[in-house]
Amino acid sequence: MMDDTVYMREAIRQANKAKTMNEVPIGAVIVHQDNVIAIGHNVRETSQTTLSHAELIAIKRANQAIGSWRLEDCTLYVTLEPCPMCAGAIVQSRIGRVVYGAADPKAGCAGTLMNLLDDERFNHQATVTSGVLEAECSSLLTDFFRELRDKRKKS
Repeated sequence: MMDDTVYMREAIRQANKAKTMNEVPIGAVIVHQDNVIAIGHNVRETSQTTLSHAELIAIKRANQAIGSWRLEDCTLYVTLEPCPMCAGAIVQSRIGRVVYGAADPKAGCAGTLMNLLDDERFNHQATVTSGVLEAECSSLLTDFFRELRDKRKKS
């Protein structure tokens, strides 16, 4: 039986890796049969590539680990609610379950602005669990952006 907090803590570790690179601290972990098979963290600023979100990096690595584009028996843990692009990739990769920490009021597509993951018009839906270690995930982001604003004020 999966313990969501254990895997979310690994996603938080990934988010902290992004933070050390001056990236928005978002981390993702994909679990299959109680084993972490893929990790990812945000590298959009470093790579200057739109598709460099934590979830997309983890999905690509999970595809390689499983040897298939289908991730039906997998759970994705991510520190921030998936955006429309990532939610679309989750649907397309057939991930069975998504667990996220902090809601995203500006781009959240796993329940906040809309829920692309349970839309019956698509040929796949994912179960969503929200709010796992929410305070910790939220503070990663609020602290990061506060520090960024403070640095800009000083320069």
